[in-house]
Amino acid sequence: MSEPAWLDADLLRDFPLPALSSDGDKEDRGLALVIGGSPEVPGAIILAGNAALRAGAGKLQIVTDPQVALAIGVAASGARVIAGFEGCAARAAEAAAVVLGPGMDRAPCHDTLGELLESPAEVPLILDAAALGCLSGFDARVRGWPGGVALLPHSREMSLLLECEPEEVEIDPLHAAQRAAERYGAVALVKGGVSVIAAPDGRSFRFKGGGVGLATSGSGDVLAGIVGGIAARGADALTATLWGVYLHGEAGRALSIRIGKVGFLAHEIANEVPALLGR
Repeated sequence: MSEPAWLDADLLRDFPLPALSSDGDKEDRGLALVIGGSPEVPGAIILAGNAALRAGAGKLQIVTDPQVALAIGVAASGARVIAGFEGCAARAAEAAAVVLGPGMDRAPCHDTLGELLESPAEVPLILDAAALGCLSGFDARVRGWPGGVALLPHSREMSLLLECEPEEVEIDPLHAAQRAAERYGAVALVKGGVSVIAAPDGRSFRFKGGGVGLATSGSGDVLAGIVGGIAARGADALTATLWGVYLHGEAGRALSIRIGKVGFLAHEIANEVPALLGR
């Protein structure tokens, strides 16, 4: 395999976003379906959903635990909120991209993933957090997902995907990402100080940036939402992941200058995204 390319603004010119029409409406930018949340971690799905809108998705649906649906509906005021995880396959067929896992409990996540993989939908599927711990036994079905899949683990989650020790991933995250890309037929990220991305076709990328402040509670949920929002606009799984990692990192860089190296909050990361896209 060739050496990984450095992910920067110049490289992204080779991965253009779908054009925006000056007279278009929200339907043109797609529906992001974001599935997750739980009574213990309701905020994760709010972060992911709002980040999808910040990245330009035209519409947002959040599917979540019935116990927290009302509170999430108030906090994520731009979303349609559905209480209960049943029927996600039918909802996925109407979406432009699906994000599964932020803040979700393992059991409903496993069942929902199985249902989604039986769906006739052909849209990018973004798997994060709880969804990454549910892939055992789903390898072939993930590889066969026609819309493309993006996996967004940190090193410990990647070790679960590969059934290896976390130290193996930390020693050589690029090799781990390439193994996951091959095993699952998916775009695979390993998040870190230098993040690495591997595509199923053998291409790979590195991104250095963002700073230590991005290692904060909820940051990964925001990244999943940004990737989902870019995908909802019509980008494929690789393009959405590259843009998501870059925007997330550049948002962290901007906040570290304006606020400080540490101490900024996850929702502030998403708030930087529209201006970065505008540039």
